[in-house]
Amino acid sequence: MNPEDKSGWTPLPHSDEDLERAKAVPDTPQTRAPAYRLAWDDEEFMTRRELRAVRLQLELLKPEMMLAERGIRSTVVLFGGARIPEPGGEAWAAKNETQRKNLEANARYYEEARTFARLCSQHSAKTYYREFVVVTGGGPGVMEAGNRGASDCGAPSIGLNIVLPHEQAPNLYVTPELCFNFHYFAVRKMHFIMRAKAVAVFPGGFGTMDEFFETLTLIQTGRMERVPVILFGKEFWSKAVDLDYLAEQGTISPGDQHLIDAVDTADEAWDLIKTFYEIA
Repeated sequence: MNPEDKSGWTPLPHSDEDLERAKAVPDTPQTRAPAYRLAWDDEEFMTRRELRAVRLQLELLKPEMMLAERGIRSTVVLFGGARIPEPGGEAWAAKNETQRKNLEANARYYEEARTFARLCSQHSAKTYYREFVVVTGGGPGVMEAGNRGASDCGAPSIGLNIVLPHEQAPNLYVTPELCFNFHYFAVRKMHFIMRAKAVAVFPGGFGTMDEFFETLTLIQTGRMERVPVILFGKEFWSKAVDLDYLAEQGTISPGDQHLIDAVDTADEAWDLIKTFYEIA
């Protein structure tokens, strides 16, 4: 045991020490039996349905502890479509010619996301990367653009990946030490919002809509302090979502549609954030 351990001295063995001791025992039918494994080192046991509550807690704790140890106090969240290519890139997700043309046209949002993330990260550098750290879902498209924009200026960025039925790997611009993976969508969404000082939403599909409306719901109900919620692409969002219509129908309160701002450029978005937080 190390008496200088940051968690404090204890006369009892730490779990990592007992893990090594457990591996050093003689190889016998008894020590090979699943029952003998230390409970928290037993994958079969830890993935049992009865252990769901424990896994939920672990998925909440692991990123929280690692981000806190890194000193990250606040983030800027980038939501947006995984299918949007970079300018000049292949519209790999297109299922027909119309989708191909539209995805290629929407590639401009990849560049705006990259620029926006770079602007946020340049300000973050002034706080030694403790405030306004870029966080994305860690995948391709707009998410890749966000992590790439941070990487452009040597800044760290966070990726919150999730295991999906089809292949989903982290993009290569996420800071490896800040690249997390989730099983539970709910816990992942909590981590998106827990440190968010601004939320930027780029054109996307069901996942983007889910994240966007969850954020709006938290703010509308007072469960979350108001932060800038910025929609990139005025034309896209005017057709995709009609909040004025919801207000007219009485399903949201008059003024709820003003919880968001719509922009077309990264500079506009960063100016909104600077005004909101009185950043010089």
